[in-house]
Amino acid sequence: MPRHLAFDNLHNFRDLGGYQSAEGRTVRWGRLFRSDSLAGLQGDDWERFLALDIRTVIDLRYPWEIRAKGRVPHHDGLAYVNLSIEHRPYDQAEIDPDADPWRFLADRYAEVALDGVEELRQTLETIAAADGPLVFHCASGKDRTGLVAALVLALLEVSEDDIVADFALTELATDRLIAAWKAANPGRELRWPGYGRAPAEVMRLVLADLTAAHGSVHSYVTDVLTMDAKLIAQLRDRLLEA
Repeated sequence: MPRHLAFDNLHNFRDLGGYQSAEGRTVRWGRLFRSDSLAGLQGDDWERFLALDIRTVIDLRYPWEIRAKGRVPHHDGLAYVNLSIEHRPYDQAEIDPDADPWRFLADRYAEVALDGVEELRQTLETIAAADGPLVFHCASGKDRTGLVAALVLALLEVSEDDIVADFALTELATDRLIAAWKAANPGRELRWPGYGRAPAEVMRLVLADLTAAHGSVHSYVTDVLTMDAKLIAQLRDRLLEA
């Protein structure tokens, strides 16, 4: 099955299927997708999207981003939920080039894990309860989307190496993400050389930080997000093949 799904106006749309859990089960293909902004869906792209039979879209962006950039088109039978998990906005194009870039990003993810408890819990609950295929996304499908993907895969008991590798697949979209930023920001300088990057080291740091603070990613989800065993079992039943 293809992990990367090709769209003309989307740059980072991926299927989270195919990964193996610790107990030997496989994440179902065609059930859970991650993406960059879906506002560009139109024409042939829209038809490609509809063919996936996605029933639920979780938009992880700020409401002001949605007002400025648009959202997935309305469609009968498509549920749309906006859960803004990030509470401290920052402009990645303006990150200090002299900063430690991967530590900087990992620290931003830690802020999301701290600030976005309610929204992260609702996101995981929505994924667990979804009737049919679901996609979650942010602007580039990298940071907010990457954190949610890591939490879901960890709850499915996918190995850390596979969680990290999935995060790093955004690197294949970096050039397109940079080109899209430049097209949308004529006359601006892209100051940060790490823009659009998703190196494995970032997710290694994120997982290590959560483990250091809470004992494990699973404990963060149960103790901080207060997601109970029943919901975690529901998530696994929905997303893992028997």
